[in-house]
Amino acid sequence: MTEFEALYTAAEMRAAEERYTGTVEELMERAGNAAAHVGLELYPRAQRWTVVCGGGANGGDGRIAARELERAGKDVRVVDAKAGESDLGDPDVIVDALFGTGFAGEPRPDAAALIERINASAARVLAIDLPSGVDSSTGEVAGAAVRADATVTFHGRKVGLVIAPGRFHAGAVHVADIGLDPIDTEHRLVGAGILRSVPRRRDADNKYTAGHVLVVGGSPGLTGAPSLTAMAALRADAGYVTLAAPEETLPVFEQRLLEVVKRPLPDDLTDLAAKASALAIGPGLGRSDAVHALVRRTLAELALPAVVDADALFELEPGDWPAPRVLTPHEGELARLLGRDSKEIAAHRLASVQEAAERFRCVVLLKGADTLVAAPGRGLLVSALGLPSLATAGTGDVLTGIVAAFLAKGMDAQLAAAAAAVAQQRASVEAPQRAGLVASDLIEALPRALK
Repeated sequence: MTEFEALYTAAEMRAAEERYTGTVEELMERAGNAAAHVGLELYPRAQRWTVVCGGGANGGDGRIAARELERAGKDVRVVDAKAGESDLGDPDVIVDALFGTGFAGEPRPDAAALIERINASAARVLAIDLPSGVDSSTGEVAGAAVRADATVTFHGRKVGLVIAPGRFHAGAVHVADIGLDPIDTEHRLVGAGILRSVPRRRDADNKYTAGHVLVVGGSPGLTGAPSLTAMAALRADAGYVTLAAPEETLPVFEQRLLEVVKRPLPDDLTDLAAKASALAIGPGLGRSDAVHALVRRTLAELALPAVVDADALFELEPGDWPAPRVLTPHEGELARLLGRDSKEIAAHRLASVQEAAERFRCVVLLKGADTLVAAPGRGLLVSALGLPSLATAGTGDVLTGIVAAFLAKGMDAQLAAAAAAVAQQRASVEAPQRAGLVASDLIEALPRALK
């Protein structure tokens, strides 16, 4: 996969279509033919097909697909939703051509009922352009939405196909070329190629110039999180890592971390930060008043790029920070930062992470199967290369260490965060474990992922 792939909103798709010098009919012919071709490739043994068509261009694509399926010798039923038809028959495959990229909001009751009938069917479901009920520009699902096994989309991936909850309705996504020219899009999907932009050690480097990360974290009973962060920073190719932790926890770290320099956590981090090139603060740090004061003071005073995670996000307020900051919340943490319910964040991931980036005036990485990286005044970077095995305790601490290592190497904060997400997700693929993966397995796989 290339470094970046364009993600199209509904408005951007309209702009691409308006630039086309041919006819709408030509585009529909190509789209319908492509949909039928993908369907026949995916389900070659399926004989009975039901194509559910709406009244717009998406329905037109569906009718052309139905024609091509009939030409291939298939038994095809066309359901005209605009005319009130709803009998799906007994198909092997249902083709969803109900709504197109222009859909937003909640389906009308009759359309919602038809969508529920599609979802209740035992047939395979192939969506045309995107599953009906999914907002193509945001991935939001306001009501009933088709759950497809596969989606054939045209010209480029739509934002709603890669951002949750829409991504969980799309199944396997197939992109078909219909002859449109590419345009610049606001949001982009990040590929493994971004790892080529991570600076590598040069012959002239020493352990400090290769990236010195200062990790601030740990408290009694919570030594695992900063240990994972520190080791991830090293495996992400930082040359030197210092861990500042409460003095009573240092014996634990002395046993656990061989390559990391350990120091008692002072009230002022200025001296410890003097040689560092990036800061990671928060893992296992605790939530006392003293910790909150330390976090606020450190972020306000240290002119050092910093990744802020876990306990350091608790009750965090925007500040006039002197250097780049990367916040790495999950949905629950972002909900607290914005004063919302976590379910609201889950339903509006794109809008929520952009709001946080503008409010805190820094890069915000929202963790999830679709990791979203927002920055003030910029489009979103989306990384979605990992496996479900990442859903385990400690993987966020690993990500924090990788972000810190990349910041320490001098990367732009948004690119560093996006590249770190890719590195972690690639590590989930490189690790031999699928079931039972633990966070430290990712650390061991990181060098292979970076290679």
